[in-house]
Amino acid sequence: MGLNKENVLIVDDDVNILELIHRHLQSFNYHTYKAVSVKEALVILKDSKIDLLITDLKMPDVDGLQLVKYVSEHYPKMPKLVVTGYPSVDDAMSVIKSGALDYLVKPFTKEELKQAVLKSFTGSSLGKVAASGPSVSKNNNVDAYGELIGRSEAIKKVTDIIDRVKDNKATVLINGESGTGKELVARSVHYMGKFSRAPFVAVNCGAIPESLLEAELFGYAKGAFTGANENRNGFFQAADKGTLFLDEIGNASLSVQSKLLRALQEKEVIKVGSQKIEKIDIRVIAATNSNLYSQVQKKLFREDLYYRLTVVEINVPSLRERKEDIPLLVDKFLLKYGVEYKDRLVTIAPEALELLMRYPWPGNIRELENVIQRAVIMCDKRIEIDNLPDNLKFKIDFPEDNLLPLREVEKRYILKVLEATDNNKSKAAEILQIDRKTLRQKIQ
Repeated sequence: MGLNKENVLIVDDDVNILELIHRHLQSFNYHTYKAVSVKEALVILKDSKIDLLITDLKMPDVDGLQLVKYVSEHYPKMPKLVVTGYPSVDDAMSVIKSGALDYLVKPFTKEELKQAVLKSFTGSSLGKVAASGPSVSKNNNVDAYGELIGRSEAIKKVTDIIDRVKDNKATVLINGESGTGKELVARSVHYMGKFSRAPFVAVNCGAIPESLLEAELFGYAKGAFTGANENRNGFFQAADKGTLFLDEIGNASLSVQSKLLRALQEKEVIKVGSQKIEKIDIRVIAATNSNLYSQVQKKLFREDLYYRLTVVEINVPSLRERKEDIPLLVDKFLLKYGVEYKDRLVTIAPEALELLMRYPWPGNIRELENVIQRAVIMCDKRIEIDNLPDNLKFKIDFPEDNLLPLREVEKRYILKVLEATDNNKSKAAEILQIDRKTLRQKIQ
């Protein structure tokens, strides 16, 4: 009888057990690979086609449970069989929840091993059939407010403030991490209110060179500088009677800040190279992903402008703080890119959505949208774990012998506490006995 086509990887730090399983599998006509540690197993997985993983549970440094979790996400179609000499109900539950198809207790007979291997391969093929079932997505009643989507308490706090400011021209400062949708909040303030028919002009202060920002904002007169061949209005004039959105306001120079202050206080602007005062009727909404108050203390941002901008503040939550909204956002992007790229609706598997719910999303909604966009392109009708990038999937942290700077050790520990608290910053800060502001600073 020739060899079966399946390749089996055996992982166990006990070389005697490793050799025993190897000999049994050879007698069943399987081709085997052997590894005495999780690190060695990952090298084999990367370089070889493996059809079944058999791993011990209790191993030094990194245990088999982490290997099972890793394989479940990086190689989701690979069946996994766990063998251990320390059986417990908790271990069994953890192993099955992590994706293993069977659990074999040492010592076991040759026939028990054979049946477990056959069951793992059979269970894997049944799993593939089940995976082609219906989508997990059941969120048909999407809660939307303008261009904002969400049902979480965190996003409702934002929409409550928008409701209060949308019909007046009070200056608004929007705070939030990069990618949280600060411009969408600004657009909602404008378009959900009574001034929605007036212009909405968005300006990224960080994308315009400092030397040009003043002229772009306030306009310039003919002859003001080389190339100024005619009078030209700036963004303030373009947004007259409407809303001017100044993104990344913290990047404006002190010179531009003083002119912004005058425009906000006096409701008037002067073009570069001109002495003529022009009256404006405008609402200004500014946004920043940096700590403006900290910049004020460092004399990098004018204190009087800071207080002028913060008549009303809106703090946009990170995606980590509104994880219950992820399925709604995923549905939105599936519809958007499914129609754009596939000319049909694309669905998502429950396991893939669960992975998206677990990931901390440092790039926030922008990162989520990019991931879904790529997955729609790479998938066939339905997004599976295979279609998601590796950086979202389970990672194994191997113990490091290298000595690290105290700041790096501190940051890693904070991230571990955040992961343990499901990225609840308030709870993590309480465990670490620091405030939320200090916590944010230490992980930047």
